[in-house]
Amino acid sequence: MRKPRWTTASYLVYAGGLTVLFAALGALAYLSTQYGAAAYAGWSFLILVVLYGLAHAFRLRDRWTVAGVFAFTSVIAWAVFVAALWSWFGWLHGSATAGGGFAGFSVARLSLELLILVAAIDDMRRFRFPLIASISVFVGWLFVTDLISGGGSWSAVVTLVVGLAYLAAGSVSDKPSAFWLHFAAGALIGGSLLYWWHAGDTQWSLVCVASLLYILLGGATHRSSWAVFGTFGFFAAATHFSAEWASGKLSLTPAVVSTFRGWVPSLVFAFVGFLLVALGLYVRRRHPAGPLPAE
Repeated sequence: MRKPRWTTASYLVYAGGLTVLFAALGALAYLSTQYGAAAYAGWSFLILVVLYGLAHAFRLRDRWTVAGVFAFTSVIAWAVFVAALWSWFGWLHGSATAGGGFAGFSVARLSLELLILVAAIDDMRRFRFPLIASISVFVGWLFVTDLISGGGSWSAVVTLVVGLAYLAAGSVSDKPSAFWLHFAAGALIGGSLLYWWHAGDTQWSLVCVASLLYILLGGATHRSSWAVFGTFGFFAAATHFSAEWASGKLSLTPAVVSTFRGWVPSLVFAFVGFLLVALGLYVRRRHPAGPLPAE
């Protein structure tokens, strides 16, 4: 598997291919209001054929980046087509998706997720394009969590376990697609922790500890996505403590305004900024730049 190079040409290819995808999705959104379920499925299939055909045409011409971008868009088109087909058959109805999230067991929903996952894995095998792995890791988490949980705390537990599994898999892989395993691991683990820790000073202090571990893990693995998520955690905690310590309720009542300590948020975020600089210097000294894993 090769690693895409970020150049002006590759940027334009990514931007153009994704613009085509958004235009196709916009067209389908419009067509869904003009035609019935059967016709909508037909239009979805036509867009799928066009995008997948372009992917293979560029692949045969050895235009690897362009082929990979259109392969990525074709997986999205495949997901829309299968969803349209299931809706036409009457399988994806209100009871299958009611309640949001993972509420209720739905064979139609699970089969949709599984077919998208199979398509993404197959296109990864054919095109060897790292961006397609982003679909695989997301839908893989979605399928597993939807299969064995029904929402709430149990889904958060499953999400945490899947995130740890992605971290383990990404740590032993040197492929460019391992970036998406680390990215998904950081998002899933962090999301599950925030599900449990989002109220009170103690819980936000735990978020700070987890953010610190994220940044240290990013330095040890040379995967900057962990540091980015850790930074978001520090910012979220800083927002909480700023509001808490500043007594952040503004009112037209002079007495309330006078108790508002407006200097607190600046002090808190300045501390976070200096902390991030210190951590950056520590990571650079402890884990100096060298041959890095491809991202």
